[in-house]
Amino acid sequence: MELFPSMSNRLANSALGVLPAVGGLAYAVQAEGGVQRLVAWLAVIGSTSLAARGYRLGVTCDRTTATIRGYLRTRVIEKERITGITDFPAVSWTTRSGRRRWTPISAFLTSPAETAGTRMSKEQNTAKLRRWVRS
Repeated sequence: MELFPSMSNRLANSALGVLPAVGGLAYAVQAEGGVQRLVAWLAVIGSTSLAARGYRLGVTCDRTTATIRGYLRTRVIEKERITGITDFPAVSWTTRSGRRRWTPISAFLTSPAETAGTRMSKEQNTAKLRRWVRS
């Protein structure tokens, strides 16, 4: 099962990286010093990576694991370790040693400024994830 935000939301999520990448690219082209260009290119590479990860935010579930892709990290959690899905939304789970953990689902965070349709889509995805955990 693949759970992703809508296409418009995915594009908005990737904008967090695209806009700084464009600015870094413009700066890199006009920079005079080698160190300035290097730093600008490193910023472009990092921002481009953030844009790609923002587009891919979501959750993939198979029979035994849930893969949560965030802006900075992808976490794979065994289904048997998941204790619940919070309203934040986040996955509550325990490690093999019994330590309690919490992994936010950035793809389904809601905002007061978003449309009702977008909010409903995110809430439906969270509900599907809850049903998968219970199955």
